[in-house]
Amino acid sequence: MKEFLTNKFILAGIALSLVIAGVFSFYASSQPDGLEKVAETKGFLDTAKDPINSGSPLADYSVSGVDSERVSVGASGVIGVLATLVVAGIIFRLLAKKNSKED
Repeated sequence: MKEFLTNKFILAGIALSLVIAGVFSFYASSQPDGLEKVAETKGFLDTAKDPINSGSPLADYSVSGVDSERVSVGASGVIGVLATLVVAGIIFRLLAKKNSKED
């Protein structure tokens, strides 16, 4: 029973993360972050170079090729959550295998 509740809790957390990333991320502040604000205030914002990932499919918190900004930002958030889950899952499985071999 305890394992069932734990799995239910984890699935609820994943579902909540997907909803927040997919729906509410569009409403995040469009104001500049702290570093960008200081660069703007001090007058050297225009000297910044484009980031390395500026041409990537997920650059600037959006999915390239998607016309709707709302859908693009939401899809980017969902992809980010799913990618994080995959990486975390791989790491946790590797650690579990390592611990089972040591026992």
